[in-house]
Amino acid sequence: YFLVFAVMRLTKPTLFTNIPVTCEERDLPGNLFNQLMKDDLSTVTGAETLMLGEMLTLPQNFGNIFLGETFSSYISVHNDSNQVVKDILVKADLQTSSQRLNLSASSAAVAELKPDCCIDDVIHHEVKEIGTHILVCAVSYTTQTGEKMYFRKFFKFQVLKPLDVKTKFYNAETDEVFLEAQIQNITTSPMFMEKVSLEPSMMYNVAELNTVDTAGKSESTFGSRTYLQPMDTRQYLYCLKPKQEFAEKAGVIKGVTVIGKLDIVWKTNLGERGRLQTSQLQRMAPGYGDVRLSLETIPDTVNLEEPFDITCKITNCSERTMDLVLEMCNTNSIHWCGVSGRQLGKLHPSSSLHLALTLLSSVQGLQSVSGLRLTDTFLKRTYEYDDIAQVCVVSSEVKQS
Repeated sequence: YFLVFAVMRLTKPTLFTNIPVTCEERDLPGNLFNQLMKDDLSTVTGAETLMLGEMLTLPQNFGNIFLGETFSSYISVHNDSNQVVKDILVKADLQTSSQRLNLSASSAAVAELKPDCCIDDVIHHEVKEIGTHILVCAVSYTTQTGEKMYFRKFFKFQVLKPLDVKTKFYNAETDEVFLEAQIQNITTSPMFMEKVSLEPSMMYNVAELNTVDTAGKSESTFGSRTYLQPMDTRQYLYCLKPKQEFAEKAGVIKGVTVIGKLDIVWKTNLGERGRLQTSQLQRMAPGYGDVRLSLETIPDTVNLEEPFDITCKITNCSERTMDLVLEMCNTNSIHWCGVSGRQLGKLHPSSSLHLALTLLSSVQGLQSVSGLRLTDTFLKRTYEYDDIAQVCVVSSEVKQS
């Protein structure tokens, strides 16, 4: 061949590491080892026994490539002959398990290449698949005698998974959805977590619960240095609330399973940036039955044998109109104040009504609100609601804070 082909991966340098060798002054080498470390240019002055130095070193191997990072490579074609070659076309393709991508900056052929001259190109690709990748580099050219030449080289590498992401959903009674995301660094080097955010679906607004207010300033719950060490796991929490236009549509919110997707941005070593976006996160749709009862307002602490008020929201989750009757049954500790067996009227599908109720407790401690019954007179079906919520009952002599 007239041409020589070279491919090199472009990566950031790393800090030079040196293994310190020292001994006590009374040992046979005396101060020899210590003096050699002080004279070594790669060591830190005053801290020669530290392994990490101040100098940078170029990568000695191909290294690991992780999903979400940008793969960069330098391609060079050098004319190693003493003849001029013509119509040189350099093509670089990346073959994955699902597709073949053209990474060449230009598809035009170079008219001629003189001896000892070269054609250089730098390719970039954001890695979006895990598994085996093959960089296929092909060169075609024409010699002075008119003979057409062609050759290819293959460079195979593996793309690894940098993060392990696990999610948990918690469905609240108020149509809120809490998402816990557990993110684990499964690489061999620390990561600086630049951003971990949740992009909600069109029906929800999201509030991040990963900061605390300190002296009027919002600070991360993970501290000012958000480094994630190898094999460490960090939990992120988000609260999703349905938008106002969807909050009143009980049937719509009930069937929503798509919550959104996580957007994760990190940096490693000397600033190499990586980014991952999860697929759309799915939750199990909560089952409320035909009639859903939720509490809108309830006090945390109440006085013993003193009435207190709560507000309930009753929603018809079925596809038929109901005629509801409210019954209130006393328990050993909770007593309802009001008329039991009263008519609530007709409730159409996906409609709601608010109900203010009064009750009192005759027992101190943490008591459960129970004993509500709703009967649909159309189908003669009764829905029982126990353990709706809990209140802390204290003696009236104890001043509530």
